[in-house]
Amino acid sequence: MLESIGSPLLWAATIAVLLVLLALDFAVTRRPHDVPMREAVGWTVFYLALPAVFGVFVWWAYGGTPAVEFFTGYVVEKSLSVDNLFVFMLLLASFAVPTALAQRVLLYGIVGALVLRGIFIAAGAAVIASGAWAFLLFGAVLLVTAVKVIRDALRGADHQVDIGRMRSVRLLRRLMPVTQEYHGSRLTVRIDGRRTLTPMALVVAAVFMTDVVFAVDSVPAVYGVTEDPYLVFATNAFALLGLRALYFVLRNVLARLRHLNYGLGVILAFIGVKLVLHWAHGVWDWVPEVPTPLSLGVILVTLATVTLTSVAANRRERAQEAVQPGPVAGELNNVERPMTLGGSRVRIPPEKKAR
Repeated sequence: MLESIGSPLLWAATIAVLLVLLALDFAVTRRPHDVPMREAVGWTVFYLALPAVFGVFVWWAYGGTPAVEFFTGYVVEKSLSVDNLFVFMLLLASFAVPTALAQRVLLYGIVGALVLRGIFIAAGAAVIASGAWAFLLFGAVLLVTAVKVIRDALRGADHQVDIGRMRSVRLLRRLMPVTQEYHGSRLTVRIDGRRTLTPMALVVAAVFMTDVVFAVDSVPAVYGVTEDPYLVFATNAFALLGLRALYFVLRNVLARLRHLNYGLGVILAFIGVKLVLHWAHGVWDWVPEVPTPLSLGVILVTLATVTLTSVAANRRERAQEAVQPGPVAGELNNVERPMTLGGSRVRIPPEKKAR
């Protein structure tokens, strides 16, 4: 395992900056409001510039190898974080979250994801320190995940969120009563002298549970790029910080990236094979290893390919719809509205309300 660039001073400075940025985000979302495109684009550009500046700093202070590892890991984590946005979109729709409260829900999800990623990163570092077999384990996890992602995309399975079956939601409903309506961004309110949960608390709990699932996939993926725990943490932090603003920039675009799941499946499978080869190289010297620059190239080409194929598929669909009669105007309010998220078909009833 290579020596980590993360000195105690660098760790402290990174965490301090992270806390300042999170406090800034909480200040921005303190007043619930629908985020205009100009504001969302401004924050998105800011959070895309941060990792670029950090990567240049790493290159200047520590050399090209850790810098390339950082940029590669960041691209992987940013790609997987877009998949987070798909699920967040479904949760927000299923809980009928008011548009003005969406960014506060997303911010809670980001904080939960950062905490969970930190725990998983520390655990992953401990596992890797115990022996090279950890790379074989991580590789197997990613390959299994890749097969599932691609299989679901090929089947075009409905990607639905069953709120009533989520354990976190059921547990909260058993412990405390839940109001029928939102009370701003408050998680609890006092009604008739009794503390009561709001639907906001339920959606936050649901988001936290999805964070656990994504942490299981994303941490092994970035460990396939670099073994440095500091760089693993940095890539996760930078990829997650800008999700709140990115959601509002891409909320109308996300539904059009119909082939993204294929790309994510290919990326996860590629990194899984890379980890297995890394383990095998430690056992048999003649087994080749995949260099990090090649990994970055494969990931970028894959993402560009699925973006182009998604655009082409959307154009073909629009051309077909142009020559086919649509529903009668009076029937528009009585049909379910289909959305295509990451290659999966999602159906959201027209009057979905939180319970």
